[in-house]
Amino acid sequence: MSREITRTGNSAPTREFREFTVLLSPTRRGARLARLLATAQLADWGVFSDPAAHIVAELAANAAVHGRVPGRDFRLSLTVHEDGLLRIEVTDTRGDQSPAPRAPTGDAESGRGLLIVEALADRWGVDQGPVPRKTVWAEIDLAP
Repeated sequence: MSREITRTGNSAPTREFREFTVLLSPTRRGARLARLLATAQLADWGVFSDPAAHIVAELAANAAVHGRVPGRDFRLSLTVHEDGLLRIEVTDTRGDQSPAPRAPTGDAESGRGLLIVEALADRWGVDQGPVPRKTVWAEIDLAP
């Protein structure tokens, strides 16, 4: 689902943002689809960000591998605020497993995903809840 929202208040200035949210299966195919949909949606909004595509790919892959609960989807959300902030959120239903970046050992073929997110994002973190969910988010400042 994609939408553009303008919020107005009596004394608050107008705030505009664009939002895209989709539920995907916690599979390798779902993770790949998350990246493709995110890239297409951002391009539709006129936002071209290679770091965003890489971050979505890593967070979606983590949701499919580490956050997978049979029968429960993960959610990808993208929000672009008028001030040039892009927020990427991936929510899964394994709140009992909190991610932490750490260097993989030896010749490990995996384990670098959050290190990549940490390097590409301006900020990132994890929000717990509501139970049993957790949301891993990353923000990119698009404005120069």
